[in-house]
Amino acid sequence: MTTTRFAPSPTGHIHVGNLRAALFNYMIARKAGGTFILRLDDTDRERSKEEYVDGIKRDLEWLGLTWDRVERQSLRLDRYAEVADQLRASGHLYEVFETPTELDLKRKKQLNMGKPPVYDRAGLNLTDAEKEKLRAEGREGYWRFKLDQERIEWKDGILGDISIDAASVSDPVLIRADGQVLYTFASVVDDVDMGVTDIVRGADHVTNTATQIQIIRAMGGNVPNFGHHSLLTGAKGEELSKRIGALSIRDLRESGVAPEALVSMMARLGSSQPVELKMTLEELADGFDLSHFGASPTKFDAEDLWPLTRERNQHLPFDAVKDRIAALGVPDDLAERFWKVASQNITRLDDLSAWWTIFSQGAEPQIAADDADFIAEAMKLLPPPPYSDATWGEWTAQVKEATGRKGKSLFMPLRKALTGQAHGPEMADVMPLLQVVRARG
Repeated sequence: MTTTRFAPSPTGHIHVGNLRAALFNYMIARKAGGTFILRLDDTDRERSKEEYVDGIKRDLEWLGLTWDRVERQSLRLDRYAEVADQLRASGHLYEVFETPTELDLKRKKQLNMGKPPVYDRAGLNLTDAEKEKLRAEGREGYWRFKLDQERIEWKDGILGDISIDAASVSDPVLIRADGQVLYTFASVVDDVDMGVTDIVRGADHVTNTATQIQIIRAMGGNVPNFGHHSLLTGAKGEELSKRIGALSIRDLRESGVAPEALVSMMARLGSSQPVELKMTLEELADGFDLSHFGASPTKFDAEDLWPLTRERNQHLPFDAVKDRIAALGVPDDLAERFWKVASQNITRLDDLSAWWTIFSQGAEPQIAADDADFIAEAMKLLPPPPYSDATWGEWTAQVKEATGRKGKSLFMPLRKALTGQAHGPEMADVMPLLQVVRARG
């Protein structure tokens, strides 16, 4: 059975830089009728917080990305210790003692000699007596995985055939001196134990994947299908700034972006398919195929979310917004009419409030100096509210006859006097909603 996972660290909020991994893995699972796991990488005790766990769940639920089960790495520490013992026994895990300063000096020396800055495996040559001496000196040992120095190859779902020479990669550190297991190790143990069959993540993980494939094989596990999506850049192709790259889903939600707009963009961005609004994740999943995506950096512009948000809001049925409209104070007998009129003239749902203020309290009239006499005369012909569907047509006909004005010079000044806006809904639809007309004096 197809099994995928999204494995965020609860040390902050989900952001646009990692949303595509969550979405792609979700759609692969749903399209295949498989399992989608939310796996919390919470082994960092100091930085992981429950408030972030709650925030991650809230963000995923808002986007519609429901999970089949939740796993927490902090509850699996005994399992990681068990696998670590097995890898030590098989000779795949070895203890090292170099400090960061010593490693940095080694790297600089290798670069000066024109060699790749790869760990020299000095730890493999240490005798038990030498290790004890280092511990007595206050050194703390940590653990590296011994890579088989051969080519690691796989067919990537996005990047195609990948081949990495393990001899050009440092043996990865899997366990820190304080005993904390690192992402590379915990992730592999979980993927093997949980039967994960497909993994999609950012292209910055390609080298991680190469080393993890060897760890999976050392454990006797099955290597999943991997896909590495391109990284996001700014709208002009520039490196994505921290400000935008860390734009959280929470921030986007609070700004009024629609969840359907966000997932519709992220499900197609960087692919050969056009970005177009889909109202359900099922529609997105039906057309989803990793092979449609390319390796080139993907341009992201948050401003592109607003046309999609506008389109989504215009598609919403009245039942989806009736509670929000009632909260604005719109009378029940006007609520559905108000939504029909206002929905085509908003981007965010929060924009409804401004329209109801205009209709219920009247707008500040916008009257040009050379239209002042015309508006004064027109307002004498406008009766007080309430108005009907026929009011606009009847009134403008009277004003035309009385003043001789017609066309834009007739209608535009009247619109701006009643709504304070140069653009908006059809005035015939507006009139029955107007509770107050300030221009009448």
